[in-house]
Amino acid sequence: MPLNLIKIYNQLLELNHLTEVQKTTSLKGIFNRDIENNETLSFRTKLIRPMKKADGQSAMDVLFNHLTKETIEIKDDKGNTIKSRTNWDNYRCERLHWIRHHIERATGSLIIFSYIDRVKGKDKPRTYLYDKAEQYVIILEPYRTSHDYYLLTAYHLTKEKGGIKQIQQKLKNKLAEIL
Repeated sequence: MPLNLIKIYNQLLELNHLTEVQKTTSLKGIFNRDIENNETLSFRTKLIRPMKKADGQSAMDVLFNHLTKETIEIKDDKGNTIKSRTNWDNYRCERLHWIRHHIERATGSLIIFSYIDRVKGKDKPRTYLYDKAEQYVIILEPYRTSHDYYLLTAYHLTKEKGGIKQIQQKLKNKLAEIL
């Protein structure tokens, strides 16, 4: 487990041999170091903040789940679709330590752009940090009351979920300036 704490970009974390408890401990250690306990984490001088708390979870717990778990849709007894984040997403987990690297060193092959996403019937401006070489994206949303950002999520793009095509389409329709 401590070996994961010394991994650097673009190495992958080693998690497959760990028990559930060890995996959680290892990922929480990286999350705490890079995000939760990092009061100076900022992108282009704007501080990075967690999303709002939800479903009785703290904001940091919600963010940890977005950065390490995949969304699955399940149907309840009445046929309603419920989104859940209970399953580890190995692609996200293996790259958790990449987030800080990309946010703090937004240079090199990183493509940075802003785009207006349509979310629950509302237009939401978002800033994307797209590592084309590694097919990895981090999504930030401008904070409403200050010049800071929410860290929404980060994930590895896969063909199965249409991620690469979706990012390329957003890149074609990007805003003229980065928000």
